[in-house]
This record gives sequence, structure tokens and C-alpha cells, in this order.
Amino acid sequence: MIIRDRPSGLKLFLLLRGSILPRILPSLVVNIAVALLVTWSHGDLWDLKITLTTIPFTLIGLPLAIFLGFRNNSAYDRFWEGRKLWGELVLRSRNLARQCLSLVEGEGEGCAADGLGDLRVRMVLRAIAFSHALRDQLRQQPLDPRLAGMLQQEEHAQLARAANRPDYLMQRMGQDLRRCLADQRIDPCLAASVDASLSAMTAAAASCERIKNTPVPFSYSLLLHRTAYLYCFLLPFGLVDTIGFMTPVVVAIVAYTFFGLDALGDELEEPFGTEPNNLPLDAICRAIEIDLRSALGDEHLPPPLAPLDYLLT
Repeated sequence: MIIRDRPSGLKLFLLLRGSILPRILPSLVVNIAVALLVTWSHGDLWDLKITLTTIPFTLIGLPLAIFLGFRNNSAYDRFWEGRKLWGELVLRSRNLARQCLSLVEGEGEGCAADGLGDLRVRMVLRAIAFSHALRDQLRQQPLDPRLAGMLQQEEHAQLARAANRPDYLMQRMGQDLRRCLADQRIDPCLAASVDASLSAMTAAAASCERIKNTPVPFSYSLLLHRTAYLYCFLLPFGLVDTIGFMTPVVVAIVAYTFFGLDALGDELEEPFGTEPNNLPLDAICRAIEIDLRSALGDEHLPPPLAPLDYLLT
């Protein structure tokens, strides 16, 4: 995610970091080159004069702009839903840590110094591992090696072999909660509230998987891609007889807008990736880790992630 103040003045036009321009630059350059060629030849293709009026571009341009806006709204809905789900995961993780440390009975208060031998500490650290495992699964990345310090050796080995790693960790959470009930370390009524937190975290993970595995229909995206490119590459032929040498300038502005909206929609519809405009899952996972380790009284907290060159991952 790009984190920076809104530029003003000349910076607004010269800014590249955070702009969609680098991604669409090859197509935009080719489009401008075509516009320059059409302007230089005045629309003549060898002995054939290609004559287009502005009427078809008016008829197509307005619906194209509407549909591009609709697609970007749909893509942003996916982005915003993903952000709300991860916000829910932050909330539920904090609640789970509080419940484990205050509702489950044990010797002492339950702190990081007790290590993984304390069931309460083990559950809290597993909640941290859950967020990291979910992020890695959504991004199709290998298992984070730092999870080895948050899980027991046997559990970490089984996690590496699990098909659905977040779900496996939740299964282990359920087993520990059942052990607490069997050992009468928690009242059954209070155990229900802990189970509700676990269920809410599982629901958030499943909803993220739904967004990840249900892309915008390809045919719809393909239609908009084709129409936007055809419109922009044919536009010089419709403008050259009317505005002459200003054709490349106008074409560049229109193409930048349409190509940019098209590319921005591609980034937003997959909110869990690693593109500049995707969600900062690394930073969210780090925030969860800091909060839960603080609850355990850990003195060696990792620092919050800060934007690097305005990019927060």
C-alpha cells in the first residue's frame, strides 16, 4: 500500500512513486507513437484516407467510462472487504489473547517467559502464527520460517505438511480448549466465549479465501480491456481532422485515464497480493504480533513496519 501525503503543485504531475503510470507506460508510449504517426500522415495510410468522425467515439466513450468505473467500484469493494476482514482478525486476536490469559486458570499470570510449555502462552503465540500463515496462504508464499519459534516442534512440522495451514492451527486451538475443559481450567460458559473468538477468526480466514478464489469474471475484464485499447488506438483517426497537431496531446490524456483505470482495477480486485496498491498484510501481521506479545509481557517486541520508499507491505 502506498502511504504518502497528497502532492500539490508541480509534484502532482511529476510524481511517479505511487502512480499507476509505470505499469501502463509501455502501452501509453505506443499509443502516443501511433497518434504522432497519424498526425504526421494526417490519417493517410499509403493511398487510403482513413476518415473517422468523433460521433462513434462519443457513443463508445461514455459507456466505456461508466463500465470502467463500475468495474473499479467492484474491485474496490473486494479491497475494502478484505481490509475489514483483516481488521476483524486484529480485533479477534486481541480478544483471544485477553480471554486465554484471564479466563484460563494456571500457575502464575501466563507470560512469555513461561514458554510454549504453558498452554495459555502456546495459544496466544499460535494466534500470531495463524495471522502469518493466513497471509502466506493468500499470497501463495512459502511458510514463514519465524513460525518455528511460535509453535512446538512437532506442531510446526505438521503445519508445514498441512494443505490448509490456518485451518490446521485452528484445529490445534480447539484441541487445547478441549484440554482446558477436561482439566477444569476454564468454566464451560467462559469456554463458549473463547470458542466464539476462534470461530470468528476462522470465518474471517474463510472469507478471505472466498475473495482470493473468486476473481472478477474473466470475460467481463477481457471485454473492457479490448474496448479500452481499441478506443484509444483508433482515437487519433477521429481527432486528427478536427484538432490537428494537438491530437497526440489529447490522445495521451484520454489513454492515460482509460489505461490507468483499467490497470488500477486489476490491482484492486486482488487485494491480498504484493502490488503497490494491495493491502499491507505484513504490517497488519506485525501489529497483531506486537499486541499479543505485549499481552504476554514480552520485552523483546519487534518494531512496527514502516513504509519503505512510501510502500507499506
